[in-house]
Amino acid sequence: MTERPSPVRDASRRPEREQQPLPPARFAYDRQTWKEIAHLLANLPLALLGFTYVAVVLFTGAMLTLTVIGFPLLAAGLVGARQLGKMERARARALLNVEVAEPSPLPLRGGRDGFFPQLWQALKDPVGWRTILYDFIRLPWGILTFVIALTSLFVLWPVLPFIARGLTNADRAMVRGLLSPSDELERRIAELESDRGVVVDTAAADLRRIERDLHDGAQARLVNLAMGLGLAKEKLLEDPDTAASMVEEAHGEVKLALQELRDLARGIHPAVLTDRGLDAALSAVSSRCTVPVKVTVDLLARPVAAIEGIAYFTVSELLQNISKHSAAKSASVDVWRSDDRLLIQVWDDGRGGANMDGGTGMRGLADRLNAVDGLFVIDSPHGGPTTVTAELPWRDRTPGQG
Repeated sequence: MTERPSPVRDASRRPEREQQPLPPARFAYDRQTWKEIAHLLANLPLALLGFTYVAVVLFTGAMLTLTVIGFPLLAAGLVGARQLGKMERARARALLNVEVAEPSPLPLRGGRDGFFPQLWQALKDPVGWRTILYDFIRLPWGILTFVIALTSLFVLWPVLPFIARGLTNADRAMVRGLLSPSDELERRIAELESDRGVVVDTAAADLRRIERDLHDGAQARLVNLAMGLGLAKEKLLEDPDTAASMVEEAHGEVKLALQELRDLARGIHPAVLTDRGLDAALSAVSSRCTVPVKVTVDLLARPVAAIEGIAYFTVSELLQNISKHSAAKSASVDVWRSDDRLLIQVWDDGRGGANMDGGTGMRGLADRLNAVDGLFVIDSPHGGPTTVTAELPWRDRTPGQG
């Protein structure tokens, strides 16, 4: 490859639920128009409910803050406000076609942090306070939209679809502005909570694989070796020739067991990667590929061991897929750094058609990279060629790190 594409960030993230575009407002009353009218008419009763709740919570909490129960009561009111926000987000999804992500729950860990730290977490909850603000300003808006919608049904019904669209667009803006997750940090927390599950599942699967390989391979071979040496010991005096033959056979078993252990160790973390870095390790793994592979590693320094290991196993898995499935005649691996990202591109001139659901481990690779805030993009039209671009966060090694 002579050209390195820029990272494709939008294709790597865990895809959010797509929001269908609204049909254009028109004079005819379609289903979306009736849903918007229903939303406007429901604004008044729900605004009354929310305003009453907010007034009681704020007034009662403020009046009782001089007593012992004031702050806990206010904290409970903020937790309850979250439920009102959840109801409004559900109403916006159902009637306004607005997809707003649910905020992450409060980090209250069942009393393990103590009463006062949990109380402080609830009192400073930005989601609860923004829901309080939303419900507080909704009463005049709810009255206005209810009156306009109800009057227009009888007086201005030919242009009501346009009126409803304009008013509900303001509702959509309020929902997105006040009831969405707090900020980018809030969204990242939700992503990382999901990624943590992927990391745990991946680690458990790796442990099961190592256990299975040890049990079915080296362990079984060592058991046979011990039995063979035991029989050879018994025959050593009465039949030296047979004993010698059995010892020779056992020696062969030792070599095979050592080779299996080396292969297993290479699958866990190859020594060449630890000692010499990605350039040497990728050259070694490419030499085992059935397709000629050109490896280019353009790195002035080494990333931390965790990122380096993920990069190695990503390339290793992709080269195995090329060997098994691509029918390619040539392939290439390029690794380089761009700002704070480590970029990997694996190309082959095979038959193409690779995808996340092809049963070649692509989904597992994408999950593993997503778990560390990485990207994974496949471009593989039928007939080829196939280009896989992976991107990992770059973190420098600390002094003394191997």
